[in-house]
Amino acid sequence: MTYVIAVPCVDLKDRACVDECPVDCIYEGDRMLYVNPDECIDCGACEPICPAEAIFYEDDLPPQWKAYQAVNAEFFDELGTPGGAARVGPLPRDHALVAALAPQQAP
Repeated sequence: MTYVIAVPCVDLKDRACVDECPVDCIYEGDRMLYVNPDECIDCGACEPICPAEAIFYEDDLPPQWKAYQAVNAEFFDELGTPGGAARVGPLPRDHALVAALAPQQAP
């Protein structure tokens, strides 16, 4: 089990969760942040700090955002498990589903 970042993060990328994560498992794409499911330790530190309320425990994902469990995992298909976001920095790409979204407005 792991935490998942969903559509409210798209085009917002507040990064408070990145600062809060004790294992550096939240990576930055072009338009949103992604949790590496192989590095996440399920501590939950990221969820309450997210101002967009975009982070969910995978079992608690709202039905309309269930696809984001796969989106977060598939983002790492080529990257693998590098051992921390700080090692790789921002990545110049997004999952295809995220890249295809219309621009999102901040709430």
